[in-house]
Amino acid sequence: MVFVRSTHVDKPSQTGGDWLAHVDSKQRKQALTELSQQLQQLLVKQPKAAHIELKGQEMVEILAGLGLDQETLVAALLSPAYELKLLTPEQVTAWGGESLLQLMQAVQQMQSISALQHFQHGKPNDAQIDNVRRMLLAMVADVRAVLIKLAERICFLREVKGLDEETRVLAAKECHEIYAPLANRLGIGQLKWELEDLAFRYLHPNTYKAIAKQLLERRIDRETYIHDFVQHLQQALHDEGVEATVYGRPKHIYSIWRKMQKKHLNFTELYDIRAVRIITTSLKDCYAALGVVHSLWRHIGSEFDDYIATPKANGYQSIHTVVLGPADKHVEIQIRTQTMHDDAELGVAAHWMYKEGAAVSKGQGLEEKIAWLRKLLAWHDDMAGNDELVAEIRSQVFEDRVYVFTPKGEVIDLPNGATPLDFAYYIHSQVGHRCVGAKVDGHIVPFTYALKNGERVEILTQKNAQPRRDWLNPTSGYLQTSRARAKVATYFKKLDRDKNIKAGKELLEPELAKHGIPLSAAEQVLERFNMTHLDDLIAGIGAGDVRLQHVVNQLKPATDTAAERIERLTAKPAKQRTGKQSDVTVEGIGNLLVQFAKCCQPVPGDSILGFVTQGRGVSVHRKDCEQLQHLLDQHPERALAVSWSEQKQANYRVDLRLIANDRQGLLHDITSVLANERASVAQLDSKRDEASALASIRVGVMVADQAGLQRLVSRLSQLKGVHEVVRVPA
Repeated sequence: MVFVRSTHVDKPSQTGGDWLAHVDSKQRKQALTELSQQLQQLLVKQPKAAHIELKGQEMVEILAGLGLDQETLVAALLSPAYELKLLTPEQVTAWGGESLLQLMQAVQQMQSISALQHFQHGKPNDAQIDNVRRMLLAMVADVRAVLIKLAERICFLREVKGLDEETRVLAAKECHEIYAPLANRLGIGQLKWELEDLAFRYLHPNTYKAIAKQLLERRIDRETYIHDFVQHLQQALHDEGVEATVYGRPKHIYSIWRKMQKKHLNFTELYDIRAVRIITTSLKDCYAALGVVHSLWRHIGSEFDDYIATPKANGYQSIHTVVLGPADKHVEIQIRTQTMHDDAELGVAAHWMYKEGAAVSKGQGLEEKIAWLRKLLAWHDDMAGNDELVAEIRSQVFEDRVYVFTPKGEVIDLPNGATPLDFAYYIHSQVGHRCVGAKVDGHIVPFTYALKNGERVEILTQKNAQPRRDWLNPTSGYLQTSRARAKVATYFKKLDRDKNIKAGKELLEPELAKHGIPLSAAEQVLERFNMTHLDDLIAGIGAGDVRLQHVVNQLKPATDTAAERIERLTAKPAKQRTGKQSDVTVEGIGNLLVQFAKCCQPVPGDSILGFVTQGRGVSVHRKDCEQLQHLLDQHPERALAVSWSEQKQANYRVDLRLIANDRQGLLHDITSVLANERASVAQLDSKRDEASALASIRVGVMVADQAGLQRLVSRLSQLKGVHEVVRVPA
């Protein structure tokens, strides 16, 4: 079969009575005709009703050629009226159900694309940024919304032909800078070419007319030449047993002008004014057809490109070659399979499988969505580079967000740097709590893995699994989002509730007893602390979320005068030695258990300070302890003066970490120093970093006082290859 097509597309097709000509089934045509009649009756009293109806029909005509499903065509028909709010969501739902309404809303969300242009002229606000982000998610969720929007922009460019120059230029600039690159990235050639040609016509009217005139002048001769060329080539392919269809392909004015600019050629020097396309049934036949072409005519080596072996960035595949045909005239030939041709003309629409009756596996659909997302991100990068969009948009809309997929293909929008655990808690709290592992694109990854755009994330769970407290450590890298951290913190707060209630009672009851107040009276101040139950208040005191003194102050009787309160607070009993650690004196309070904090491990000679804990007596810290500073920031009223007494215990546990060059005999030298200093060893661990060849050695030793500790640290620091000796928490 031989087809010869026009080599010049100047005027866009006009919608009339044949607006359903491209619809591929009688059933769809009937449904669209009936819907159009209903819409016409509904809009009969609206101004420009005929224009609205005509625009919808024109969009159907454009999209029907892409082979889309009936719901897409219905959405295109209704879209102009819905955009003008002449249709309500209820009416749309009545016509096509909830899925049609969602598609119409996604099309409306696409309006945020226009905001990308305005960002070039000033700093965007948060609402604009959020609109663009939601637009991206809508585009990923349903590609049909993008196709409907592109068809609407083509109709818009056709409409502005008769308007003033400023309107035409603004419309053309938007389509040239935003929509044509989008269609190109998605590989939708059918829409891309018309967007580019119409935009070029308004932006460079004189150049457009000059090229169109030159094409028209040679049109009859060129078509006769191409007709004879196609017949000759088709017969040659048939004789060689190559199954293929050959036809003259249309030429687009914008692509002609762009090639003239790129190669600095005039119109008569262009190779592809005469162009032919060969569509084969298999990849093997592509190269067989190439062999036939090159055997018939001499080809120009510099004009040969194999985009099948090396596809373009948008996925385009084809073989391009230029030959010297009859009368030594240049002819460009493109060779591709039918699948490659569908990809080139329809792009992502060819893969989305919205056609009725198509069956696609979940995995295949997900891979298409991932590829689709990556193309959208690449399109944005193109725009940012070419049109100098402000860097803030790139960072706030894309670089500070990561878009990943669930196993079902749903898009999840997370902050950049988010981990699989963040993803799990975004899905559901219980998914996060029971998470025991994660897969990204089918491969097991650690919890600290930073997710990347377009990845598919699968969370592995176990019924009895529980979160770990170290997930809350900001330096561990497990959680990067405050939302996930809050869910983990809430889990442990509920887990510790019974313990907190017990500790809270131990703190609150004695304080209230001093004023003769029963514990049940605390119910009177529940509303003041935004609580509903007494146990909630008591647990808050035990957890440190509610300050004990605030509750007591709310409940104290009016007879408790300021003078009495001052006298009670300033009165200090004699110093008492308390607790097991008789070598520490607690100022002002007796009968308290004293213990040394493991986070800083104070030894005699260190400056120390006490902190009243909940149910564990007084914890003694070094004054420069970071953990103590953190506790005092939250509860300054719990600080307690303590001092070393003259009676001291024999030994105190201190943990040290040594960083040294890993060498033979290092541990022997360290233990020799410990023996010489008479320091008992409670613990000794070591590990080696293969990358740096450094050894990290942790040693727990028993020392008598600060002087002995300093002497030991000094001796260890003098060993060969030791870089650092520091105290660390137990």
